[in-house]
Amino acid sequence: MNPADSDHPGRWWHKLDDGRIQCDLCPRDCQLHEGQRGTCFVRRMVDGTMRLTTYGRSSGFCLDPIEKKPLWHFYPGSSILSFGTAGCNLACRFCQNWDISRAKDMDRLMDSASPTAIAAAARRHGAAAVAYTYNDPVIFAEYAIDTALACRAEGIHNVAVTAAYIHPQPAREFFAAMDAANVDLKAFTEHFYQKLCAGRLTPVLDMLAWIRHETDCWLEITTLLIPGHNDSPAEIAELAAWIERELGPEVPLHLTAFHPDWKMTDLPPTPPATLRQARQIALAAGLRHVYLGNLRGSEGGATFCRQCQAALIVRDGYAIRRYELTADGRCPHCQTPLAGHFGPRLGRDGLAFGARRIPIRLAA
Repeated sequence: MNPADSDHPGRWWHKLDDGRIQCDLCPRDCQLHEGQRGTCFVRRMVDGTMRLTTYGRSSGFCLDPIEKKPLWHFYPGSSILSFGTAGCNLACRFCQNWDISRAKDMDRLMDSASPTAIAAAARRHGAAAVAYTYNDPVIFAEYAIDTALACRAEGIHNVAVTAAYIHPQPAREFFAAMDAANVDLKAFTEHFYQKLCAGRLTPVLDMLAWIRHETDCWLEITTLLIPGHNDSPAEIAELAAWIERELGPEVPLHLTAFHPDWKMTDLPPTPPATLRQARQIALAAGLRHVYLGNLRGSEGGATFCRQCQAALIVRDGYAIRRYELTADGRCPHCQTPLAGHFGPRLGRDGLAFGARRIPIRLAA
């Protein structure tokens, strides 16, 4: 694909009376002059229209275990082809993919591929799904949707790893193309979103409820616990209670450990004790599936039957050590169904992912 082809017509915008255009993709509502880029950096005004400047270009393609997204109730044990572009519509000071999400250099997008080429590569490498990840796929929604449709034609699932900072109209088209999503709920206060992410909490909560109740997209949630900022017992209890009340107790919650990065290198990593305490608080609030990220060797990596409490899936990092589910996703001991999408335990053809993803090259 020629890099010039990446300048693609954008959708979800309208003209303003003063000659500018307004982007209607996300709650930032960027208003642009000719040649100006939005906060996400990848959408700009060209000849009076909106253009997406990263269509067909990626910061890299990799094979991952699906557990790394993290998705733990969506075909465990399968492989997923992951890719992203550059830019982001939030500005999280703690971003752990900042070299991609805050990139302002289009030359770093060296890998290019059409939607059909990505779908073909996923099938060729035995991936059960394609993940739109690393930076937020909301900002390259046109590319993600086209790729998702090509993947569905090949029988490949689609997964969005996103902060869900998107307006309702584009969200209807975006999530209709996705089979599963892990949404990054960064905290449970407006202060945190405004000061550390340059965004707002309310649109994210509204979008989470909409995804859960108005779409067929399987939903899991991740919250990164940052010492002194969003890890208080009171905030975790409030967050978990909201999920249980508004989304339901079966929605999995992943609590993950912060490590110093980007513009927040002055903080310590999240202590394991904080993660364990947070999990107990969330379980006490009524959530049935609460997992701990970046903390191996604990029951925070196991999936239990909600009825008889049998350990149905036992994980060590991203590796599945025990898988005890019937073919239709039920507990073999009491026949209670497990929320999510399951099948026979899927192998990865001997691929040793370890701590790193497996880079691959695609033909455009």
